Amino acid sequence: MKKAYPIVIFADGASSGNPGPGGWGAIVAHPDGRVQELGGGDPSTTNNRMELVAVIRALRSVENEPGAVAIFTDSVYVIRGITQWVWAWRKRGWKTAEGTEVANPDLWKALMGLLAQRDKSFPVEWKFVRGHSGIPGNERVDAIAVSFSKGRPVPLYSGSLLNYGVAIHDIPENTELPEMRPKEAPKPPAHSYLSLVGGTPMRHKTWAECEKRVKGVSGAKFKKTASAEEEAQVLSSWGFRPEQLK
Repeated sequence: MKKAYPIVIFADGASSGNPGPGGWGAIVAHPDGRVQELGGGDPSTTNNRMELVAVIRALRSVENEPGAVAIFTDSVYVIRGITQWVWAWRKRGWKTAEGTEVANPDLWKALMGLLAQRDKSFPVEWKFVRGHSGIPGNERVDAIAVSFSKGRPVPLYSGSLLNYGVAIHDIPENTELPEMRPKEAPKPPAHSYLSLVGGTPMRHKTWAECEKRVKGVSGAKFKKTASAEEEAQVLSSWGFRPEQLK
């Protein structure tokens, strides 16, 4: 059975280029049956900033309105950021685990402030919806965001839900985030780069050195190796032994 929320928000962001001209869009469905569309643009921004701005502007429009809020967004970045990552970022002085500056700290701080203002009895729940999958609310906020990013904003609706042409409450049953893909293990550094030019094999420490020797040379051979054993195998296939390397 679907859970009913007093306040339903759809939010989305878009940018033409990253950075580039951007836009954001939001739909806010109020408990009294009013629907309000919001939207805006920025001449130079990123998609992630627009995703955050859409959520912030929608929440600001209901900051004095009691009731639980459900925010539907297709941005994994926004949901994971506000529910998982911000606490560690803030503790580290808005630095990532790698020590680099966190992107968009001004917006993350603004969003955290808005959430902190809400009474604990009126929680904000984050719901993931897949973009471009036919969900009416998501499709509409995407259209609003894209229109502002292109400098041709569509008219924004404000009025009764009964007269609204978007099935805002047509929401999928599953709104859970997809599981994070495990990070790929970093590729081990090369043991060597081998080249064979004019019958002479040579070992190089970097690909740039190897490429310089073989580039444009007819009949030249080259190979990256990951270990001494692989190096010996490659040389053997070329008819040489390791001690013959230059």
